[in-house]
Amino acid sequence: MALESRVTQEEIRKVTEKPIDREKTCPLLLRVFTTNTGRHHRVDEFARGQVPSSELQIYTWMDASLKELTSLVKEVYPESRKKGTHFAFAIVYPDPQRNGYRVKDIGNTVSGRKGENDSMTLQSQRFQIGDYLDIAITPPNRAPPQNPRMGMGRLF
Repeated sequence: MALESRVTQEEIRKVTEKPIDREKTCPLLLRVFTTNTGRHHRVDEFARGQVPSSELQIYTWMDASLKELTSLVKEVYPESRKKGTHFAFAIVYPDPQRNGYRVKDIGNTVSGRKGENDSMTLQSQRFQIGDYLDIAITPPNRAPPQNPRMGMGRLF
C-alpha cells in the first residue's frame, strides 16, 4: 500500500523559511535587470564582469515576495502599471564549473491580478546574496512568450 504525504509545497516552504524582522535586519542590495520585450537577457550578457545596462538597484530582504518586487519595479517603470502586464522572474547565479552564469526561472506575476506565485519569496527559491534577478516584462497587449528564456543560449 503506497503512502502519500498531504503536506503541500507551500507548507514546506513556510516551515523552512525563518521570519525576518525587517526592523532589526539590514536589507540586501538586489541587482535587478529588466527587459520590456517579454524575454530574459541572454546569459552571455552577464559574462566576464559585464552586466546588461537596464539595472535597477533595490534594497530589500530575503522574504520579499514576487508581488512586492513587482510593485517596486512598477514604481520605476510607469508603463508596466497597466493591468495585465506580465512579469517573469529568473535568478541569474554564478556557475563556477562553467566559469559563467546560469539562469533559473522562479515564477510570474501579472499586474492587477492575483496569481499563484505572488507570495513566493527570494528565500524560498534559494536566492543567494550576490545573485542577480532578471525580470522579463511583457505589456498587456502582447501575449508573453511560451519560453521567456528564448534566445538566451545554452544554459545547462
